[in-house]
Amino acid sequence: MTALSAQILERAGRRPEGSLLAAKEFLALGKRDAVDQALRRLANRGQLVKITRGRYALPVHSRFGTRPPAPELVMARLQDEQGDQLLSSGVAAANALGLTTQVPVQQTFLSRTRSRKRYRFGKQEVTLRQAPRWQFLLADRPAGQAIRALAWLGPDQAGAALPKLRKALPQQDWDALLAVRAELPSWLVELLNEQAAQELHC
Repeated sequence: MTALSAQILERAGRRPEGSLLAAKEFLALGKRDAVDQALRRLANRGQLVKITRGRYALPVHSRFGTRPPAPELVMARLQDEQGDQLLSSGVAAANALGLTTQVPVQQTFLSRTRSRKRYRFGKQEVTLRQAPRWQFLLADRPAGQAIRALAWLGPDQAGAALPKLRKALPQQDWDALLAVRAELPSWLVELLNEQAAQELHC
């Protein structure tokens, strides 16, 4: 390993999991061509993970072996870099709320932009998919996860899942969900109204 590669790894090791590495950050260590070459070689050896063009991350080493950084952490860094709000997909939200045991083979994050980008984390691929504005309401709060989960389930399945979802949500998040009903699709508003009406008559 060259001295330049060792210096890059040493600096990268000081940063938290999911941090993105780019050539411009290491220009104090060498010329641009040399830094680019060092990053490519480190990725080819498995000492760095290439996420997308010009962006790398450090793999995570543990007693269970070596793995790519958690996609959620890398997506959070990309969000900060690009200024684009990125959220977990509907199926991931449904899984987190206990509405499904389905675990997607390919992870998807919702984006507000039209670009459909793909990122690689070793053998795993992560896709960004544009979603409508209402799916970004309440963001990463449980109430926001509920919106995305119900959107993924769709009109045919969301109604059956709603009582279970209601039990899983803290009262403040259920209230927050009801408070943004006017911004949701009509089919979802109807389901929420039905659930709220049932509670009033209990």
